[in-house]
Amino acid sequence: MYIIAGLGNPGKQYENTRHNIGWQIIDALADKHGIRVLESKFKGLIGKGIIGGEKVILLKPLTYMNLSGESIREAVNFFKIDETAELIVIADDISLDVGHIRMRKKGSAGGHNGLKNIIAHLGHEEFIRMKLGVGNKPAGYDLADYVLGHFTSEDEKALTECRKNAVLAIECILSDGIDKAMNLYNTKKPPKKQKEEKKEQSEGVYEGTESTPL
Repeated sequence: MYIIAGLGNPGKQYENTRHNIGWQIIDALADKHGIRVLESKFKGLIGKGIIGGEKVILLKPLTYMNLSGESIREAVNFFKIDETAELIVIADDISLDVGHIRMRKKGSAGGHNGLKNIIAHLGHEEFIRMKLGVGNKPAGYDLADYVLGHFTSEDEKALTECRKNAVLAIECILSDGIDKAMNLYNTKKPPKKQKEEKKEQSEGVYEGTESTPL
């Protein structure tokens, strides 16, 4: 059994924002595989089904972004899964261009408070995560306003392809393993200089206080 958790924030004001792209992928998976994510449990909404021949729990934490680990920890404990291999977390990433996908078997939070809280509650960094690019903020924008803002119409073409590939990548993880999924669906890394510039621009983006959407 796998738990697939998409990170986001509850409330209409956060629907379809950059920070909620994890929820969008959960919705896309649910729609494609006929899973209803409506049951209130583990401080979130869950749906049960089968994808790629594997039993799955789709989870949308309702704790607000920076407390996502509370919901995921409860679900992991209840279903007694091996979170190092059977937990998949989907989150936004401003260091990646819109539509880009980057999967890893483990790693740091990279300044993302949702991932940071999950690591704190699990006690380790070894779980599969899928990061979806939402693009870096334009000059002069407040970082919080940017990640809690909506995608532009120009982003939509890349997002449509991203959602499709993210669903295919999750299906590939379940049927063929994370290594094959990374080989097929990870977006090529930018040149080193460009990568370093983006890192400098994005440090500290997701800082927030307790019970915040950041």
